[in-house]
Amino acid sequence: MELPEIVILSRQMDEALRDKTVARLEVANPKCLNMPLDEFRSALVGRTVEAVEPRGKWVFISLDGGLTLLYNTGMGADTLYFKSEAEAPEKYHQKVVFSDGSGFTVRVYWFSYLHLVHKDRLGEHRLTAGIGPSPLDPAFTLSRFRELLDGKRRAVKGLLTDQRVLAGIGNVYIHDPLFLAGVHPLRKANTLTDAETGKLYDSIRMVLNESLEAGGLAYERNFYGEMGGYGKGSYRVAYKEGEPCPVCGTAIEKIRMGSTSSYVCPRCQPLPREETFP
Repeated sequence: MELPEIVILSRQMDEALRDKTVARLEVANPKCLNMPLDEFRSALVGRTVEAVEPRGKWVFISLDGGLTLLYNTGMGADTLYFKSEAEAPEKYHQKVVFSDGSGFTVRVYWFSYLHLVHKDRLGEHRLTAGIGPSPLDPAFTLSRFRELLDGKRRAVKGLLTDQRVLAGIGNVYIHDPLFLAGVHPLRKANTLTDAETGKLYDSIRMVLNESLEAGGLAYERNFYGEMGGYGKGSYRVAYKEGEPCPVCGTAIEKIRMGSTSSYVCPRCQPLPREETFP
């Protein structure tokens, strides 16, 4: 899950779980925890949910007593609410049940994280302490975005998908903003003009908001089990190798960047010769 899906999940969890008290915890994959299961369960059971909010690719669940339950879906997970245990999914790796009989299950595709941290020690939590700003935060201005790119010699795609720089964007939502801004993913961040930086800032926020309005990605389920509506038909160039560019008709290319792939229009997103070998 990336930022739009996490925002939707967090909003729905806050709506469904606020003021509920944890009665029971089941965990089939205790490696996802940051402490032994018995210790984790003892600290969590009896706590009441005060609020749920998104932080990049993480869900922060604030509990009474100053504790925060940190949840990350890893490479993907179905996080599903149930009103009573009779309605709960049969297959799951984690299950939280509240005192009113409602709860949620987590079925993990590969790995996930479920960590319990006191709010006064969140700054010491290695996986979340260094999270960058959210591009959907109202306080994330164009000026702040320019500061993130200024002087950086890293490839712009790698920079913007680094969660320590900008939180919540992964390999799904990076392709189209770069295309809309006319920026090749291998361009060095410090080579972007003011105009390109402005277009990229606007495009990132536009694409993320489009997905939010559509309910998130078409292959992801929300907290209530509903699939999102943002799929291939919504993409400009992402995952459309060989198809014509929607602007100039040139065939969209798929290129390798480390362990990931990028989708580009070679005509609309030219790469300067000197940056061919980053």
